[in-house]
Parts: sequence; structure tokens; C-alpha cells
Amino acid sequence: MKKLLHPSWSLLVILMLLSGSIMAQPYINTGSGKGYRETPVSINDLVDTKLDVRFDYQRSYLYGKAWITLKPHFYNTDSLTLDAKGMDVHKIAIAKAGKLLPLRYTYEDSAYLHIKLDKKYAGGEQYTVFIDYTSKPNLLHDKPGHKLDGKGLYFINPKGTEADKPTQVWTQGEAEASSCWFPTIDRPGQKTTQQLSMTVPAKYTTLSNGLLIGQKNNADGTRTDTWKQKLPHSPYLFMMAIGDFKIYKDKWRNKEVNYYLEPKYFPYAKAIFGQTPEMMEFYSKALGVDFPWEKYSQVVVRDYPLGAMENSSATLHGDYVQKSPWDLVDDPNGSGGSTIAHELFHQWFGDLVTCESWSNETLNESFAVFGEKYWQEKKYGKDDGDAKRYDELQAYLNNKTALSQNLVPFYYSDEEGINGSNIYDKGGIVLNMMRTYLGDAAFFKGLGLYLKTHSFKSAEVHDLRLAMEEVSGRDMNWFFNQWYYGAGHPVLDITYKWDESSKTEKVFISQNQQGQVFILPIAVDIYTGSKVERHNVWLRNAKDTLTFKLAAKPNLVNVDAEKILLAKKTDHKTMAEYAFQYQHATLYMDRFEAFQAATEQVTTAEGKQIMIAALRDKYYGLRIKAIRAIKTDDKDLMAAALPVIASLAKADEPYPVRAAAISFLAKTEKAAGFKDIYISSLKSPSYSVRAAALNALNGVAPAEAFKTAKDLQPQADGPVALAIVGIYAANGSDTEWPYVITAFKKAPVQAKVDNAIKTMPKIIGKMNNRTYVAEGIDAIRDLAVNYKRYGIAPRLITSLEEISKQRKQLNDDTSAKLADDAIRQVKDAK
Repeated sequence: MKKLLHPSWSLLVILMLLSGSIMAQPYINTGSGKGYRETPVSINDLVDTKLDVRFDYQRSYLYGKAWITLKPHFYNTDSLTLDAKGMDVHKIAIAKAGKLLPLRYTYEDSAYLHIKLDKKYAGGEQYTVFIDYTSKPNLLHDKPGHKLDGKGLYFINPKGTEADKPTQVWTQGEAEASSCWFPTIDRPGQKTTQQLSMTVPAKYTTLSNGLLIGQKNNADGTRTDTWKQKLPHSPYLFMMAIGDFKIYKDKWRNKEVNYYLEPKYFPYAKAIFGQTPEMMEFYSKALGVDFPWEKYSQVVVRDYPLGAMENSSATLHGDYVQKSPWDLVDDPNGSGGSTIAHELFHQWFGDLVTCESWSNETLNESFAVFGEKYWQEKKYGKDDGDAKRYDELQAYLNNKTALSQNLVPFYYSDEEGINGSNIYDKGGIVLNMMRTYLGDAAFFKGLGLYLKTHSFKSAEVHDLRLAMEEVSGRDMNWFFNQWYYGAGHPVLDITYKWDESSKTEKVFISQNQQGQVFILPIAVDIYTGSKVERHNVWLRNAKDTLTFKLAAKPNLVNVDAEKILLAKKTDHKTMAEYAFQYQHATLYMDRFEAFQAATEQVTTAEGKQIMIAALRDKYYGLRIKAIRAIKTDDKDLMAAALPVIASLAKADEPYPVRAAAISFLAKTEKAAGFKDIYISSLKSPSYSVRAAALNALNGVAPAEAFKTAKDLQPQADGPVALAIVGIYAANGSDTEWPYVITAFKKAPVQAKVDNAIKTMPKIIGKMNNRTYVAEGIDAIRDLAVNYKRYGIAPRLITSLEEISKQRKQLNDDTSAKLADDAIRQVKDAK
């Protein structure tokens, strides 16, 4: 799974998530209190699940019939317990010889079906239970981590009353929410084959796991589609998606690959998802295990609260992945979005082999994070993969809760859940360290052995260790004990001393973290002139001293030369050494470390040298960071930087660099002198460049920008539309309000919040039309209430307070009261 909303996250993380740019974690809840989270006891095992479902769109109900085939795991048993949350249960029977023989049962807490079987079944003896039921998902809670673990089944605009929103039905099973729409043993270690028949209005398209094996048109205007997956998988990976989708048919080898999108986005299906077959081939070859499922489909749905979900053979994406041409133009990585790679890698790690318990979920999510970065590294260059790994490292280091939880947490409270920065951010980096230590050949052969050994089964982290040990011949207990079964990370302090008389370089490395001392195999590169020597060393102590006999004082000693350590480092290099590092060390992180040091010592000659070099760096991401790091009041640096940034604004690729450069020029004292750049950039194919140019033009020629906004308005979308909103908010009136509110409603959540804080109060505060004012107040209030649990309410309350103040100054007490009432409603909202 990718990017689940977690209640403890900051506003920035949540909004980045909702705009599709950051990952997170499933909030797992597997029991009460804080204690040992044992692997669930297996009394009965699922074998096959056959479902027949139809939908009541008026009441948001599912009417279902289930035939569940099971067998005792080992010991004889005459009882069965199934998870079935919030259902009306009409009948339970044993299916024998074509007959349904009623069984006695109790329904505990409207969550657990305790069924008395018709006899005692021997270990391995199969039997089939029939259940007739009604699922009522909207009566269940939808808070991640709640006892009911979400609603499982979601009706979107079921009555068709919401304008501009399609009617859809879709499911979300992780962690244990599939049992909200069908009875099952809702545990990740269970595996079952599947057949699912869905009766839906004939106008809709359906998708589920496996292959579509039959379609039947019914006399009442419905159609019954039957999907069958012959390969076993876990119940949380069952999925349905029903709606007005248009299918783009692609192919990988001899398997169908399909993309389900809203008709509006169908023309861009290949641009959005087109790299999927290439990814499937890439992963299949790297792992030595071919893509395992019968087909691979991806569907985009509305109102999905996560990023995406890796259901076996049928990934479900939130609508942020449904991009328009201007989004794709601005994406430096083309159509190969991280989400698409992440969920695809899950088809091996999580789906083919599943964690046996949620404590072992690193076997699912850490691999998906590793897989997406591995794709980015190989497809777009090592700089790109390393830059994104660094972002993960910072996300982990900045998450205080993650620092105290093991990567494999067998103890945690319901409130804590499993920390996402551990299993996502930390876990992906840990796998990359293991890869570096073992080498690519052994690492990927070990992954292949792990997958082949546990295909269509579950596994725990020790199984991964055993596979790596078998392939490499190396003991890996030390690695797994500290990184998987221990918490935290090393905090390193690195200092250097050269002894000219003995021609000796000493490197002093201290581990200053509390708790365990880490064993760290690292590379140290020593540069002397044009020569570089690599030394592979082990750190094993709280304080280690490395001694190197050299012919002359080195220009640079580069500790952690491969830049793969999961650690917080304080490295006491001089600026001269950092300047040398930027010019001579080869990795992105070498250059980035030097750049970071330069931002803190930009007044030095070496600092300025690094900053100017970073503006011309070969990796676009570092060029953007350099643009944003330069302070416009630093006259000496500006003298050298401004011509470079102006050239980037004119012609740099990719477009995000150009947009950042234009935005920078607009903040300088000489902003008006670059007006020709702004005007020419308004014709760019990039919407981010156009938006930056329009905002820049507004800063130097507001009237011209306002007229330009009017000219662009009919075709504007995406960031250009948001730029127009900003101009209208500052300089517009009632006439512009319909465009402002329409663009606001269409914007992603992050843009909505930005507008509600920065721009909307300006125009709402000065309009004459009180109906428009009320509409704006309601929009900000609804945004604050809907996302209050993610910490955005205080800033939106400030916006409403500002509106109230402005309306009072206009003697509009009625509108002021509306704003005050909205503030109270936000504060009272749960």
C-alpha cells in the first residue's frame, strides 16, 4: 500500500500525500492493549472463496452470498470462526451433496461469526460453508486504526447527486477490512483462490482479481460479471471496482495489461501507465521470478483516502495518478510515477509472498519502496534514485516515533500502530544497505530464492535472512538483529587528523546515539591529487579510529563513500575539502553534502564556488535546490548567480527547473528587467512554467498580468488556473468569483489549503455579493472540517477570522457572523 493518511502526521506530509507526492503506511490494529503481537493461531485455513454480490445504490448496501471452502490447519475441529464486520447474517449452512444444511452460530460484537460445524473435521479435510448476508459499510467507521479497520467497501456518489463526480463502487482491504464486505479469516497469512460474481447496472465496467471468465446480461438491465483467480492470495488483497471506466488494453509478453480510467483521461492512458510493461520485464529479470499473476490491471477511482493499493493482479489508484498532458510535461520522470512502480513491485513482495503477520509488514512495504527507487535508479540514473533515498532518510530521521520502534515491531499499542517511517522510509534504505553489503548479484539471487521458496505462501523476516545467508554464505544475524529487531540508527561524528611527520591520516568516528552500538561495514575513499583509493572497513565500537599510511596529505577523506548508511552524520570537513568533494567525488550525495555545507558557509570563496556549481549540476533536483537556497540579499553571490539563473529560466530542461528559476527572478530587485522572459515563457508547453511566468508578470505589471489572465482563462487548467486565482484574488472582484470558486473546487487538496490560507480571504473579504461571500466561507469551513484530523484547522480558522474582520470593516455583519459561525463549527467538529 502507498500513502495512507495517519492521524499523527504533519500538515505538510498529509497535503503532499494527497497531491500524490509522498508515501505513508497502513495503520495496523491487531489487538487491544500493548503486548506481544503473536502470529494469529491457525485453526482453520482458507482454501477457496466464491462470492456472488449485488449492490443497493440507494442504501449503499451489498447483498452477498459466500461459499467458503476451508480445512483444519492440523488438529481436528468442529468449529469455525470467521471475521464478518457489521453485517446482517441471514443464513449459514454447510454445503454437501448439492444441499445447504443449516448450522448453528453466534455473532460476537457484530464482528466475529462463531460457527458450529456439522461434525468434527480431520486435519486437511475440506468442507464448504455457505453464508447469506448483507454488508452495510456506511454504518462502519472509516478512521484508520479503528477497531473495525475502515469500511472495506465504498460507494462513491451512489445516487448520482454530486455534480462532476462519477458513481463508483470500490474496495479497500488492507489491513483487515475485507471482512467488512465478505466473511473470511481476515489475516495476511491466510491464502485462498477466488471467484467473484458481481451483478451491476449494465452501463458500468467491473474489475476484480484474476480473469473475467463470464458475462451475463440480465432482464432487469443489470449484468453479471464473473472474475476468477486460480492462484491463492490473502483476503485483504481481494478487490472490486465498478464504474464508468474506459479500458486501455496493453500487453506484457503473453499476458494482458489493462488501464481503467475515467473516459476523460482515456486518451492519456498510455502516457500515464505506458511504462508498466517495461517495469514488469525489468522486475522479472532482476528477481529471476516472472510476474506471477494471470493479468495486471490498474484502475483509478475517486475519493480514495490512500495513495494506491496493490491488490493481486489489480492495483487500485487514487485519482491523483490520473494525469492530464500538462502534468506529464512537467514530470521529469515521464509517465513512470513512483506509485506505479511501488504497487507493481508489491505483486511479488506482499502478494506473491505475504507477511505472515502485520508485525512483519516490512516484507511488504519496505520492498515496494526499495523497488520503486531501484526502478528510478536504473531508468533515470543513479542520481535520481539516490536523491529520492535521501528524502526517505530525512522523513525517517524527522519522525520521532519511528526512532523508538523496531522495524519488526512485535510490541506496540493500538494507538501507536506500526510506524510508517519505519516500514517505508527506513525499511527501503535498510534493504539498499543489504544490497550494497552483499553486492547486486548475491542480493537479487537471494530475493529470487526467497520468492521461489515462499511463493503463494506467507513469510517472516527470518525467512529473508535465511535466503540471503544461503546464497551469500555469510552470516546475517548481526545485520538483522540491529536493523530489523532493534530500533534507531547510528549518530556519527567524524573528525580527521593528519600527521605530517608520520604521513598518517587518522579518522575518528564516534557513535553518539543512545542504546546499541551498530556494526557498520563502510567504504572510505581517500583522494590524493588525481588518485583515489578505496578502503573497506568495519565500525564495531562506540569510538573507532581508522589509520591510513599515505604518501602525502590527502585532499579528501570520504567516509561512507557509497553514501548508503542509514545514519545521522556530522562530518567535520573543511570547506576546501567539500569543494574538492563536489568536483571529484562521483555520487549525487557527495555533491549534495558539499552543497549543504556551502549553504551554511556561503560567504566563503569555496561556498560561493559550490553554490554556483550546483546551479549547473547535472541533476535537475540539485539545480532546483540551489536556486531556492540562494538569498537575494547576498550581493556578491547574486552577482555571479543571477546570470546563471536567468539562463536556466530561459531554456533549462526539465521544466520544473525553469519554473523555479522564473519564480526566483521575480523576487529579485531586478525582477522588472526579466519581463521579456516572463512573457515568452507564457507560451511554454509547461503549465508550471506558464504559472510561474504569470505570477512573475503580476509582480512587475499587475494590469498586464490581469489582462493576460483573462486571455488565458478559457484554456487554463492545473497550475495556470491556480495562478489566475491568485491574480484575481489580489486584483479582481465579484466578476471573477465564479472562476475562483470553480478552480478552488477542482484543485487538489494541497492547492485548496494553500488558496484558503493565502488567496481566498483576500477576495472573499472585499466582494459585494454576499451570496458569493457565503459560498467562499462555506468552502473554507468544509475543507477545515473534512481534514481537521490532519492538523489543518488552525490555519484555516485564521483565514476565517481574517474574513470576519474584513467583512466587519465593510459593515457587513451578516457575512461576519457567517464566518464566526463557521469558526465555531470547525472547532466543534470531531
